[in-house]
Amino acid sequence: MMMDNDLGPPAGRREWLGLAVLALPTMLTMIDIGVLFLALPALTADLGATATQQLWITDGYGFLIAAFLVTMGTLGDRFGRRRVLLVGAAAFGVLSITAAYAPSPELLIATRALMGIAGATIMPSTLALIMGMFRHPRQRGLAIAVWATALTAGVAMGPILGGVLLQWFWWGSAFLVGVPIMLLLLVTGPALLPDMRHPGPGRLDPVSVVLSLAALLPFVYGFKEVARSGWRPLPVLIALAGLAIGVWFVLRQRRLDNPLLDLRLFRIRAVSGALVLSLLVAAVQGGSGFYVAQYLQLVEELTPLQTGLWLLVPTLALIVGIFVSQGLAQRIRPAQILAAGVLVAAAGMLVLTRVSPASGLLPLLFGFTIVYIGVSPIGPLVGQLVVPAAPPGKAGSAASLQSTSGELGTALGIAILGSVGVAVYRGAVALPAGTPAGSAAGETMAGAVATAQNLPPELASALLDSARSAFAAGLNTAAAICAITFTVLAMVALATLRRVPPTGAAAPGPATAPAAPRERKLSRRGA
Repeated sequence: MMMDNDLGPPAGRREWLGLAVLALPTMLTMIDIGVLFLALPALTADLGATATQQLWITDGYGFLIAAFLVTMGTLGDRFGRRRVLLVGAAAFGVLSITAAYAPSPELLIATRALMGIAGATIMPSTLALIMGMFRHPRQRGLAIAVWATALTAGVAMGPILGGVLLQWFWWGSAFLVGVPIMLLLLVTGPALLPDMRHPGPGRLDPVSVVLSLAALLPFVYGFKEVARSGWRPLPVLIALAGLAIGVWFVLRQRRLDNPLLDLRLFRIRAVSGALVLSLLVAAVQGGSGFYVAQYLQLVEELTPLQTGLWLLVPTLALIVGIFVSQGLAQRIRPAQILAAGVLVAAAGMLVLTRVSPASGLLPLLFGFTIVYIGVSPIGPLVGQLVVPAAPPGKAGSAASLQSTSGELGTALGIAILGSVGVAVYRGAVALPAGTPAGSAAGETMAGAVATAQNLPPELASALLDSARSAFAAGLNTAAAICAITFTVLAMVALATLRRVPPTGAAAPGPATAPAAPRERKLSRRGA
């Protein structure tokens, strides 16, 4: 048996092929969030989803992933990480097929929730396997950077892939993209991936799992209902109940010897700073990506394929930014790179605050491309900061927190910025006389487009003009919130990460070597 903090031999061809296999499902977990950005208008028209149902379809998946990440990591410690990963992959593939043919919004929401639980097996298992397969510090750092880049690329690629599929297929095809990737993992995983488990896995605390869900989901539901229908007592009470349960959850974690989330890691400034950056940048990237994809289709009236092709521009900028920032990080402190990046992203958001239906396509794409250039260093650099900054015995918990922050941030961004947009739209849209009473035109831009299809041309044109202006106002408001958030994050990066050296500095000491407990490495072909 080998100590996890032993260097061990350098990784060989099998490990690097295994990394490629692990990167694909990791990327898929994020693609499956963004791929719906372009499918949502067609899905809404076909299933008749309300504004609240639309948001649950898009971000319920992300919330369930975030809620179960640590739980699935604990199950991987106990039963074997490869085994848990493959079981989750099989379930994810079956549920993807079910979602593709869902006949109602309610069934689609339920299936997406189950997909989130299955998807939660992927990130903790893949990251733990990578840490076991790559024991040399520099190789491990590169492998984690590849893993984090796959997450970031998945966010950007989702809308593009969705546009290509929806040009020729129905909205359900957006879900089927995960099936071949999961089949590839199921076929190659047993040969390329070791099955590793912790010899002394922590006890799973079911009460903490329930409390985490009971805190998160009611709070988000209450927030969305307040945005949709105003400050009514019931949704406010539900949101406050979620907050109260969240406080209970935090207090319980502080008392447990083996907490579901080790919140004591937040006392380490480098860990807390990196996790805050990961959470909020993922929130802004997910929420703004959702908005921009909708704007291109509903306001600029582009087809899904045209939308996906135009989104290649910021995506390519993101990829270039990732490679450039990795080179700079060899010589410049991460705090300076991250602070500069989020300030660049804030400038891009300021451009988006000036976008209107009359301004055309170019200002929107220009601002969004600047945002993607700015956020490009975040994912890979945070992936290299969190685990090494934690004490050796807490590396697994740090990795779980890192995964949770990214997934939770993306889901929160879609929920919160989407709810803000809905509230602004409802307050700004003016329905012309003759618009059917009770139509969805007053709730969402997609509802206005669907309603306009059944109206006389002049009335339809008046309705769509008002709806486009209202939707643009929602985008402007969301962008202003994001610009302020990015500016605050620049100060967070400088305050918490200023002592972290460049990634090309001298080889790290023992404190950077993850996972003090021994790992039991099982046969590659059987558990």
